Amino acid sequence: MDRKSLAMFLIGGVIVALGLAFFVSPLASGSPDGLEKVSIDQGFGSTAEGHDLADGPLADYGVRGVDDDGVSTGLAGIIGVVVTLGIGLVLFGAIRTVRARSDGAHRTPA
Repeated sequence: MDRKSLAMFLIGGVIVALGLAFFVSPLASGSPDGLEKVSIDQGFGSTAEGHDLADGPLADYGVRGVDDDGVSTGLAGIIGVVVTLGIGLVLFGAIRTVRARSDGAHRTPA
């Protein structure tokens, strides 16, 4: 696979991920997740307390200030994809830099 094909493949993957994040995430179940369900079933669900990020801009899988729940959830999904992509790019860039330096250090002059 040449560089152009690889770039198109990656761009296509990002577009698909963004589309799924925006259009499919609002369809997620509103039922309690596994841990929350177990706490309810075991009778200690009412003892849950808020945490420091409960009032954050992306709390409860939504974007604060957006009134439409579906759009809010979709935007939160897009933000999650972009942040995850950014972190991945930074980490892979760091790994690539370390490997390049390591390869250069092990070469012997001709």
